[in-house]
Amino acid sequence: MNAAVILLVSIALLAAGYVFYGSWLAKQWGIDPSQKTPAHELEDGIDYVPAKAPVLMGHHFSSIAGAGPINGPIQAAVFGWIPVLLWVIIGGIFFGGVHDFGALFASLRHKGQSIGEIIDDSMGKKAKRLFITFGYLTLLLVVAAFSSIVASTFGVTTSAGAAVEGPTLAANQSTAMISILFILLAMVFGFFVYRKNAPIGVASVFGCLGIVAVVAIGLNFHPIALSYNAWMWVIGVYILIASVTPVWILLQPRDYLSSFLLYFMIGAGVIAVLGAVVTGNGSFQIPAMGDAALKGTGVFTTGTAFPALFVTIACGAISGFHSLVSSGTTAKQLDNEKDAKPVAYGSMLIECVVAVISLLAVGFVWAAASDGTYASPTQVFAGGLSAMIGSFAPGAKDIMYQMLILAVSVFCLTSLDTATRLARYMFQEFFLEPGQTAKDATGYKKVLANPYVATAITVVLGVALGMTGYTKIWPLFGAANQLLAAIGLLAVCTWLGAVGKNNKMFYIPMVFMLAVTICSLIQTITAKLTAYTSGSADVWALIQALIAVLLVVLSVVLAVISAKTLLKQKSEKKNDESKVA
Repeated sequence: MNAAVILLVSIALLAAGYVFYGSWLAKQWGIDPSQKTPAHELEDGIDYVPAKAPVLMGHHFSSIAGAGPINGPIQAAVFGWIPVLLWVIIGGIFFGGVHDFGALFASLRHKGQSIGEIIDDSMGKKAKRLFITFGYLTLLLVVAAFSSIVASTFGVTTSAGAAVEGPTLAANQSTAMISILFILLAMVFGFFVYRKNAPIGVASVFGCLGIVAVVAIGLNFHPIALSYNAWMWVIGVYILIASVTPVWILLQPRDYLSSFLLYFMIGAGVIAVLGAVVTGNGSFQIPAMGDAALKGTGVFTTGTAFPALFVTIACGAISGFHSLVSSGTTAKQLDNEKDAKPVAYGSMLIECVVAVISLLAVGFVWAAASDGTYASPTQVFAGGLSAMIGSFAPGAKDIMYQMLILAVSVFCLTSLDTATRLARYMFQEFFLEPGQTAKDATGYKKVLANPYVATAITVVLGVALGMTGYTKIWPLFGAANQLLAAIGLLAVCTWLGAVGKNNKMFYIPMVFMLAVTICSLIQTITAKLTAYTSGSADVWALIQALIAVLLVVLSVVLAVISAKTLLKQKSEKKNDESKVA
C-alpha cells in the first residue's frame, strides 16, 4: 500500500469528522458562546486563568500527546496496518473526540472541576470517591511512566544501570540541555505575554526564534551528565514546583511553545512520507493483517488483537488521561465555550494524525523494528522519519533524528507536570466537599488538602514507582488508562442524561471500552499471578496483579451505579411523557 495515499486519505477523513460530527456534537449539547466560563467566573491568577485559544490549544495538545500517539501505533503495528489505521480513524472520530469534547463541556458546566464532581452531581458522593481513587491511581502510573521515559532520554545510564554509549549518549545529553533551556525560555515568554501584554503574534515569532537558539546551544553545549536515577529525582523536584506554580508562569507559555515542536513534527512527518514516496526511496513493509510470529519481538506488543490492539493504542484513538486534562487544567483556562470544539475535539483528531505518521514511520524501518535494532518506539519513530528524509536529503538525517527525539521528550515532560497538577486536584477533592477549598477544611483534611502536601505525596509515590522502569509500568498503565476512558464516557453520558441532553453517542463507545479493558486486566491478573506463583517473576508482578484487581473492582462498581442511574433516568422520562400524553 502507498504510504502517501494512507496519510492523505486519513487526514481527509479526520478533517471531515471534525467539520461534520464535531459540529453535530456541539449542537446536540448546546455549546453557548455567551455562557461565562469558569476561567472568568473563578479567575484566581493561579489555576483559573483565561487563555487565548491558540495558547490553550497548545497546552491541551501538548499535554494529551506525550509519547502515547507514537508508542501505541508502533507497538501495535504487529497486528497489521489495516486494524491499526481503522482503530485510529474510527476511534478518534467516534470514541476519543466524543470523550474529550464531552469531558470538557461537562467540566465547564461544573465550574471547571474534575470528572469526580460531575459524577457526584449525577451519581452521588460514593461514586465520586470511587472515581477519584481510580483516577488518582491512574495518574500515579502516568507520573511514573512519563518520568521514566523522560529520564531515559536524559540519562547517561539506563534504568537498569547500564552505561549509555555512542550517538545515544550525546543525543541524551543534548536533549536534557535543550529541555532545561526550553523551560527558561517559556518563563521569559510567559512574563512578556502575561505581565507586559506583548502581542501574541510578535511573541510567537520571537518564541520560535528562541526555540531555534536553545536547540543550537543544546546540540553544541551539553555538559550535564547525570544517571537515570539522578534524573528521576531532578524531574521529581521539577514537577513538584511546576505543578503548584501559577499556570501563566510556566504551564501556559511552555505548552504553547512546545506545540510548535509538535506542529513541526507533524509537518516533518508529512514531508518525510511524501518525499520518500515521490522519490521512490522507501517502502511500506507492514503486513496488512499482521504477523503473529513477530509478537513480543523488537518493540512490538504481545497478545491477541482483542483486547491488546485497543489497549496498546490509547492516545491515538481514545485515552482516559485526556478526560482528566479536559476537566482538570483546560476547563479552568477556556476563554469562551466556542473554543471547546477546536481545543478538545480538534486536538484529539490532530493527535490521530500523529498516530498515522507513527504507523508510517515504523513501516519504513520494519525490518530494524522487528529485529531489535531500536530500543524503544521513540527511536523507531525518529529513526523511521529521519530515514525517510535522509533518502532525499541526506544531510538532514542526523539533525532530524535529534529534533524528533527532543520533541517527544518535551511532550512527555509537558504531560508529566500536567498529570502531577491533575493528581493534586484529585487528591484535594477527595477530602473536600463540593464548593469547598483547602482553606475551608479542618483537622487532618486541611493538612491533606493543602496543595503542597498533596503534590509532595503524589511526586514521591510517582517517582518511586517510576524507579522500576518504564517497561514494567507501561502495560498496566495502558489498561488502566483505557478503563479510565470507559469510566469518563460513563460519567459524561450519565450527566448529559440527567440534564436532558442527547447522550446516545456515548452508548457504544462506553460499553466497548469497558469490555476491552476489563478483559485486558483479567488477562494481566492471570498472567502476573501465574508468573509470580511459578517463581519466574519478582514481587512486582504480584503488585501489578493486585492493582489490576483493584481497578477492575472499582470500574465494575462504577459501571453498575451508572447503569442504575441511566435506567432510572429513562424510567423517569417515560413517566413524564406518559403524564404529558
